[in-house]
Amino acid sequence: MRFNRLSPFALRCTYATVLALAALLPAPGATHAAPPAHAIPGLTPAMQSPAFWIARLDAPDAVILDAAEIETQNAAMRRNEASIQDPLALPDRLDRRTVTGWIAALSKRPTAPRFTVDGPVEAATLDAWMDMLALDALPAQVTPRFGLVVRRADLRAFPTATRIFSRPDDIDIDRFQEDALFPGAPVAVLHASRDGQWLFVVSERYRAWVDARHVAIGTRDVVADYASRAADGVVVAGATAHTVFTPQAPAVSDVQLDMGVRVPRADWDPARALHGQLPAFGHIVELPVRGDDGALSFLPALLPASADVADAALPHTRATLIRQAFKFLGERYGWGHAYNARDCSGFVSEIYRSVGILLPRNTSAQATSPVLNRIEVPADLPHAQRLQLLREADVGDMVFIPGHVMLVIGHVDGEPWVIHDTAGMSVRDGDGAIARLPLNGVVVTPVTPMLSGEDGTTIDRITSIQRVR
Repeated sequence: MRFNRLSPFALRCTYATVLALAALLPAPGATHAAPPAHAIPGLTPAMQSPAFWIARLDAPDAVILDAAEIETQNAAMRRNEASIQDPLALPDRLDRRTVTGWIAALSKRPTAPRFTVDGPVEAATLDAWMDMLALDALPAQVTPRFGLVVRRADLRAFPTATRIFSRPDDIDIDRFQEDALFPGAPVAVLHASRDGQWLFVVSERYRAWVDARHVAIGTRDVVADYASRAADGVVVAGATAHTVFTPQAPAVSDVQLDMGVRVPRADWDPARALHGQLPAFGHIVELPVRGDDGALSFLPALLPASADVADAALPHTRATLIRQAFKFLGERYGWGHAYNARDCSGFVSEIYRSVGILLPRNTSAQATSPVLNRIEVPADLPHAQRLQLLREADVGDMVFIPGHVMLVIGHVDGEPWVIHDTAGMSVRDGDGAIARLPLNGVVVTPVTPMLSGEDGTTIDRITSIQRVR
C-alpha cells in the first residue's frame, strides 16, 4: 500500500489554526484578565453532563454500525485511506531511497527561528540533530525489524526529547511532537539514530522517531500473533486505565492504557497469586515487555476490577459516543498527544476507537477521507446554508475547519453544540468586544458564536462534515 505522509504543518490542530481559532492569548503586555469559563454563551452546568445530551435524543441506544459493518468499514479504511498502513505488511526489503525519503519528509531542518525553554536553538544544535538522523548509515536495502510498544511513547520529528517552540513565550506547542503510541501497538523498525537511542518506526497511522526504550523487538510472526490476540481482548473504555502497581514486576507495573487500546487476556488461574496479589479482583491481561537487550517477551499484568474496561468494543450508538467523549471533559489540550493527553484529532479518533472504528490520525486526512460519508462544504457556500447543515448534523458527526475538528453532541433551540479539544475560542461579549477564552482542553461549546478573526465566524470556515454511517 502506498503511504503518503502529509506535512506535519498541515496536520492535526495546526499551529496556525490554533492561533486563528483561538486568538488564544492577550497581546504581550496586555493587562486585562481572561474571561471566566461561564463566558461561553449559553453554557449551563447541566450541559456538562452526558445525561443532558442523551436525554434529548430519540433512540439514543440504537446501533449505528454493528460489529460486521464496523469490520467492513475498517477494512475499507485500511484499503483506501492513504494515511494508514499495516506495518506488519511491509516487504522483507525496502530500498534506501524509500526510507531516506520517509525520514527526510519528517525530519526537515527548521528554517524559521526555534526556541527551547532556555533560549534560541543555535545552528550547531540543528547540525547535531540532522547528523543524528544517520542517513549515511542506511544500507542499500533496509530489512525491517518488528516490535511492540511497551509504554505510552511520544512520536517525534527528530530523535530528541528536547521540546522545541516557534516563540519563546509559547511553550505549549512543541514543534517536534508528532503523536503517541500505546502499549501493544505493533511497529516496523526501519532505522536507528546515530547514538542508537531512537528508532524510526512505521506504525498503523504514523511514521516517526520513538525512544528505543519503549519498543521491544521480536519477529514479525510473534508481533502479528500478539496483535491478533489483542483484537479479541480487553478494551479500555475509560479515558485511561492503569495496571496495578507491583514491585515484583516493574515492567508491567502502573502501565497506562488509553481509551480504545486493546490487550489480550492472559492464560492465568485467577486463584493463583500474580506478582504478590490474588488476581481474582481484576482483569488478567498480557503485556509486552522489553528485556535489557531490547528483546520482546510477555508478562501477565493485572487491571483492577475498578478499571473502566470492556470485553469487546462498545456498541456504536449515539449515547456511547457522547458518554465516551465526556470522559475526557476538562482534560488539558496536548498537541500531538503531549502532556499525557491528546489533541483535537486524537480526541475524536480515540472516542471512535473505543467502539472499534478506525479513523485517520490527523485532521487533514480525517476531513477528506474517502472512506467516511463526507459532506463537502464549498468555500462559497452561504452562511445560512452552512448553518442549516449544522442544524441537520447528528450526534457523532465530525465538523472540520482547517486544522481543527469538533464532535457534534446535539442541538438546543436550533443551536448546534459540540465537544472538542481546543486551545481556545473567541466570542463577542455583552459589549460587542471580542473575548478570548483560553480553554486549553476538552470543552463543550456552541458553534454559531465562535469567531475567526475580527469579522469572520467559525461556521464560515467549515470545510467538511464527516459521518460514520
